[in-house]
Amino acid sequence: MKNITVTVGDDVHRRARVRAAERGTSVSAAVRDFLIRWSGEETEFDRRKRLQDETLRDVDMFRAGDRLPREEIYRRGPVR
Repeated sequence: MKNITVTVGDDVHRRARVRAAERGTSVSAAVRDFLIRWSGEETEFDRRKRLQDETLRDVDMFRAGDRLPREEIYRRGPVR
């Protein structure tokens, strides 16, 4: 495995760290994932796994118990 050194401005580094933290990853992992996709070495399985992980990270606190009862849905009427 090889190491790569990249130089970016302080502001870019700070924003990248914040964005990575929001996605539950690190800047290094994000760069590694980008390079894998960019180099074309990402398999179909890896691509689908990445998309699944990204989708699950973006879902905020979903619980099946939070759903509305059927009666409440019908009482609300159609969404406009």
